[in-house]
Amino acid sequence: MNVNRLSVQKFKIPVDLDISGISFRYFRDETDYQEIVRVFNACKEVDGEDTSLTLEDIAHQYEHLERCDLSKDMIFIEVDEEVIGYARVGWFPEDSGDRIYYSLGWILPVWRRKGIGSAVLHFCENRLREIAADHPDKCTKFFQAGHSDQQEGLIHLLEENGYRGTRWFYEMTRPIEDHLPEVSLPAGLEVRPVPEDRYRDVFEAQNEAFRDHWGHVEATETDYRRFLSEPTFDPGLWKVAWDGEEVAGMVLNFLKAEENQEFQRKRGYTENISVRRPYRRQGLARYLLIQSIQMFRDMGMEETALGVDAQNPNQALSLYEGVGYQVVKKFTTRRKRLEA
Repeated sequence: MNVNRLSVQKFKIPVDLDISGISFRYFRDETDYQEIVRVFNACKEVDGEDTSLTLEDIAHQYEHLERCDLSKDMIFIEVDEEVIGYARVGWFPEDSGDRIYYSLGWILPVWRRKGIGSAVLHFCENRLREIAADHPDKCTKFFQAGHSDQQEGLIHLLEENGYRGTRWFYEMTRPIEDHLPEVSLPAGLEVRPVPEDRYRDVFEAQNEAFRDHWGHVEATETDYRRFLSEPTFDPGLWKVAWDGEEVAGMVLNFLKAEENQEFQRKRGYTENISVRRPYRRQGLARYLLIQSIQMFRDMGMEETALGVDAQNPNQALSLYEGVGYQVVKKFTTRRKRLEA
């Protein structure tokens, strides 16, 4: 047990783990990507995950991380030198002025309910307090973590440690063959392809449109590079409305080929739906969404899917329900005040 105790002390974890051979270590290098994928895939069935995570996905995500130092902000849990879980922390400044200090992670189902989750949460909070100590005291600071409604163990852990539900999100799907209402494009607008030299205009318009959404963080150059290099980046599927040379609104559709193959389905994602303020309340989002569904129908897809903030101020949930989307999964974002 000496290795265990030394490891717990090093990582400032005030939990006595009576597990032979357990130890903690920091992120090493890109070879850890495969460990992340392996653990995530092993948790899918228990946690109700129906998404694919590939090495390409992880490499893309981690190469574009901001406000996260992997050498200090990510740990792996091992038993007899085999990875059984991992956790990562980071932070971001909301437009509201609040600072959010988030944590996330996964533990193999067979190793749950043994105190490891509590130990990892202690590490995450301790590390986030260290980060927050270097930030101005005048801003309000919150710990943040999220879960789906199927992650009962994580729900219990967060509630037990004072995290309270703050915002709720839904995953919604729609059978492709369901009836679609008749719609028309608002006068003066045109839907046309996006040439390569206008990608940044689309990106900037999307950032502008989302400024009044909960938790918005102003986009950076790193975000733009991430946007261009997303594995699902496919401008040929986009539906973008233009007012002359100005972007009015968009649905940045995409496919996940590996996911469709893994789960034996034909799904298209009607995501990144946004309309700039001057063009709202004219039916533009509805028009672009229906155009997207029709496109996926013509491609032979069997369903479309999207995610939504259930408390979206622009009544996005009502819009999606109005064209036939139904809730299939719920997610909760939880927060706890970070005190000095």
